[in-house]
Amino acid sequence: MRNVFAFFALAIVATPLPLQAFAQANGEAVVAKADTQLDSLFSDLKRERNEKAAERLASRIWEAWYRSGSASVDLMMLWSQQALEAKKFDVALDFLDQVVTLQPQYAEGWNRRATVHFLMQNYRKSMADIERTLELEPRHFGALSGMAQIMALTDHDELALQAWQRVLDIYPMLRNAQNEVSRLSEELAGEGI
Repeated sequence: MRNVFAFFALAIVATPLPLQAFAQANGEAVVAKADTQLDSLFSDLKRERNEKAAERLASRIWEAWYRSGSASVDLMMLWSQQALEAKKFDVALDFLDQVVTLQPQYAEGWNRRATVHFLMQNYRKSMADIERTLELEPRHFGALSGMAQIMALTDHDELALQAWQRVLDIYPMLRNAQNEVSRLSEELAGEGI
């Protein structure tokens, strides 16, 4: 009986290394594949000239961003969204604080927290989370749009214009960004007269 127990104990102790190596290699392969898919989607989004087709590509990018790779984090993101929809901002922030603590490399966790801070009109904290989002995913047109809105709300129209132009570099067919670039360009040109 002791020999059987010793065998199982040895098998349990010896097994994690190959499984861990496999899981790590497999996880890296999944991440590499996801990155390649995102790169392809962004390339297509930049070239697309049909607004509806561009919206579909952007939706696929958002879907990829939402996948954290962790069931726990995905559940907390869902709960934060439900709290956000119920306008329970403090509850949403509690969940999102846990998300960014558990998975600090997950850009969408930071972006979602930036959104909650924005809705609470805490623009400084929102900007800090936007900056972190953009460090992790420089092509995050949602975060750049949030930055542009904050710049406009705080009377930094030139910076808002620059942020909207960065959005259009990534997502040229985003109608809201096009409209804001046009509006801000006209306003800033009028101020120069």
